[in-house]
Amino acid sequence: MRWAFLLPVFVLGCADETISGYADPDATYSLIELNGSAFEQQATIKFPTEGRAEGTGPCNTWSARQTAPYPWIEMGPIAATRRACEHLELEAQFFDALARTSLAEVSGPVLVLSGESMEMIFQAN
Repeated sequence: MRWAFLLPVFVLGCADETISGYADPDATYSLIELNGSAFEQQATIKFPTEGRAEGTGPCNTWSARQTAPYPWIEMGPIAATRRACEHLELEAQFFDALARTSLAEVSGPVLVLSGESMEMIFQAN
């Protein structure tokens, strides 16, 4: 009889508390603004499963672990493919901003990631 009571408590304790539990798992968010300026190249992020973030930079695809409870976010290490292209400097700025992200806010189709002296605004496609 005691186990019947404990089982629901255990199941409730397993909810995804990371951003992937709050963002649309089917959405791909495109970066539209970095530090107050329009981001002119393609860069994306999505949260398909608990503890994972992935997307594309201007040149490469990337993925990272993210385990902090929402609204905090910590991504790293960021693993990326190594294709060269003319936008590697913008990609470096994007990856640097991702690595410095500490707070996340999801509001409908808008995702805001911010950290010390940094803000990224994404729009779901």
